[in-house]
Amino acid sequence: MDTGTLSELLRILRERRPLVHHITNYVTVNDCANITLFIGAAPVMAEAKEEVADMVSLAGALVLNIGTLRKKQVESMFIAGHKANELGVPIILDPVGAGATRYRTEVASRMLQQLNINIIKGNAGEIGTLAGTGGVVRGVDSEGMTGDPVQVCRGLADVTGAVVVMSGAADIVTDGKRTVIVENGHAMMGRISGTGCMASSLAGAFAAASRDRVATSAAALAAFGIAGERAAGKAYGPYSFRSMLMDEVAALVPEDLRRSARVRTL
Repeated sequence: MDTGTLSELLRILRERRPLVHHITNYVTVNDCANITLFIGAAPVMAEAKEEVADMVSLAGALVLNIGTLRKKQVESMFIAGHKANELGVPIILDPVGAGATRYRTEVASRMLQQLNINIIKGNAGEIGTLAGTGGVVRGVDSEGMTGDPVQVCRGLADVTGAVVVMSGAADIVTDGKRTVIVENGHAMMGRISGTGCMASSLAGAFAAASRDRVATSAAALAAFGIAGERAAGKAYGPYSFRSMLMDEVAALVPEDLRRSARVRTL
């Protein structure tokens, strides 16, 4: 994939400043709001069922994150999701912890059955669980999957019609036909909570910039990974890294993606 395409997507995103509607988990909600703001979009965190349909009507993307799911929140997710489908607003699903408990797995599976999900972003355990090939999740952390990761992601994309994004040492992005590997990032990103949720927020922000969900997802992960690499070179430890990560996302310019994105197409 041409890094110039990724660079242009960041330029468009910054120019449009789309509203990204989140129904997300309370552990990382502030981080998700800030990372969305710093990349150049406008975050809103609304989950009351009385207003979510109206909020989706204003949004360029909808991010659904089941990290701290509860009954009322799930109801709001479906209301918002159906409205997003009606309006053509892209939906990004982060199936946090799918595979850890029956409830989480059932909710994520029901969303895939009843909503048109455009992007599924998860770790290896979550993706393996949803693909039905086998995944191991402890709490919200992945402990691996069964099978070849690329083929599992392609299979899930074929079945759901969504672009599948699997985070890891190298990130996989595929729609079942096109597959891109994103190799930006740093091990320090796995030492703080919320980086997976933040990546989903970035995927939502970029999804509002183009209908090419493979390209927008690759741009989101490359941008986040570049920021992580730069933050790691300045941080003293995990918490200072968290602060520097936010600053580096805010400091990104389109040319950074052109020069520093490490992406390859399989």
